Amino acid sequence: MSMAVVGMIAGMALGFAGYFGGFGAFLLVAALGAVGFVVGRFADGDLDAGDFFRARERRDRRR
Repeated sequence: MSMAVVGMIAGMALGFAGYFGGFGAFLLVAALGAVGFVVGRFADGDLDAGDFFRARERRDRRR
């Protein structure tokens, strides 16, 4: 399934949640969709847990 189709389905789900459930349901569906996206990326192996907890290196730091 292409990312365009996945985006269309997600947009339709958010639209239905906003129309029938109000703004609170819209936010809940959007937040759960974002969590599901991140979990799916972990499952596919595209993300590592260390990516979120590793400190960023600053190369422009002056001493």
